[in-house]
Amino acid sequence: MNPALSIVFFTTASGAGFALFVLIGIGVPLGLVPPDAGFGIAALVAATVFAGGGLASSAFHLGHPERAWRAFSQWRTSWLSREGVFSVLTFVPAAVFAIGWLVFGATGGIIGLCGLLAAGCAIVTIYCTGMIYASLKPIRQWSNGWVVPNYYALALMSGLLLLDLIERFWVPRPLGTAILALVAIAVAWGVKEAYWRFIDGNAARSNVASATGLGRRGAVHILEQPHTEENYLLREMGFRIARKHAARLRLIVRATAFALPAVLTLIGLVWTGAVGEIVAVVAVLSAGLGLVVERWLFFAEAKHTVTLYYGAEMV
Repeated sequence: MNPALSIVFFTTASGAGFALFVLIGIGVPLGLVPPDAGFGIAALVAATVFAGGGLASSAFHLGHPERAWRAFSQWRTSWLSREGVFSVLTFVPAAVFAIGWLVFGATGGIIGLCGLLAAGCAIVTIYCTGMIYASLKPIRQWSNGWVVPNYYALALMSGLLLLDLIERFWVPRPLGTAILALVAIAVAWGVKEAYWRFIDGNAARSNVASATGLGRRGAVHILEQPHTEENYLLREMGFRIARKHAARLRLIVRATAFALPAVLTLIGLVWTGAVGEIVAVVAVLSAGLGLVVERWLFFAEAKHTVTLYYGAEMV
């Protein structure tokens, strides 16, 4: 698939933003994060910018962005529509929670419940984002049980790294958040490796014979392609990346998205003050770069069955 930068940014930024909503919505009512209003403003603004900015960027991938509102009407059958509905629903209880917390200093009762409700909607939103791709059966690299766990694990990892960074301006050493971030990095790395092993070790379910339905008549070969020039299907679904480039990009993901943030977070457990804040900033930037590469590769390695009709081999 052709990795559109708007979708790459959307799926990485919105995942971090909605994960941060989850952590705040659960952590504040339970007293697990600083109740300070300044912290609340910083955390909620960051969550809104990442989640809202990611959603806004997705509109640039549409042929007619002005018609984006129509996507909300297909929630009964479309995971894309469900994602849009729940993403908007997340902001409703989140707004009530933010007003109650930051204006009136309340974090319990109805206000706390709104925080938990916002967290629940954010969790469903991330699930819907993953299911947009996991539900597409013609793409073997997406239609499997590892896609949704990957979206959850990577979102939680990026959300915890952001929370660790923000907390450091109010708590010298946010031990609990840092430890959770390390655990999340380990889990996300493990899930990503499992996903790569799966797509590398499982053969395609379709070939030219099964796609054309002519397999019973003998060997099937493409004599001529359906088009003499490049068209939309080839531009969007016929994108190819060499195996050596994919292997190199996977190494970049391992180093920048997982290894370096883990080392920096460990350093942050020891150092406080400006040093701790600096390593936390670098950890977030490194993870952000790594996740952008990871998501670009997620699209670039996907092969749509329709390319069989154009002479491609599904692997």
